[in-house]
Amino acid sequence: MDSASGRGAPESNTGEGSSSAPPAGSGSVPPQQPPESSSPAPLSRYESQKRRDWNTFLQYLKNHKPPLTLARCSGAHVIEFLKYLDQFGKTKVHIPGCPYFGHQNPPSPCACPLKQAWGSLDALIGRLRAAYEENGGRSESNPFGARAVRIYLREVREGQAKARGIPYEKKKRKRPAAAVMAAAVSVAGSTAATTGGGAEGGGD
Repeated sequence: MDSASGRGAPESNTGEGSSSAPPAGSGSVPPQQPPESSSPAPLSRYESQKRRDWNTFLQYLKNHKPPLTLARCSGAHVIEFLKYLDQFGKTKVHIPGCPYFGHQNPPSPCACPLKQAWGSLDALIGRLRAAYEENGGRSESNPFGARAVRIYLREVREGQAKARGIPYEKKKRKRPAAAVMAAAVSVAGSTAATTGGGAEGGGD
């Protein structure tokens, strides 16, 4: 009985060892590492700001009275949102009755209101316009690209330019070098043809 039980014990141990032992050749295979792509890449400064702006706008719609849904949002609501942000602005915008109206560097402080600078609003609308379409919105119904919003931004730009004495000049588009070279070659060719024609006429 003892010898039989003694023989049975090694068999049992061997069985357990074989079930937990790795397959042949597995010792040379390194453990698999999770792919690097599984860890999300850190957001850029632009993407982080765009996400914050989008969440701020959604919160504004939620707190609106009456509450608004994104589907019912129009360009008029976007303009209301931009005006709402003026209370957090840090740019002094002189009113027409202020003695410093149109002065770029006033010598002393005044009671004129602080507002959001045109450049900040313009960049904000660009980020929200992209975020709207990234979150399932259609480009043709994008309220941030509405004509009324563009008109409002232009009025803000012109108004702040006059009030602060800082003109906003449109950047001139540079013509591509290839187009400039082609135009120069075309002019040179037409000049040469004209000169050649005049010489032949003189010979006759």
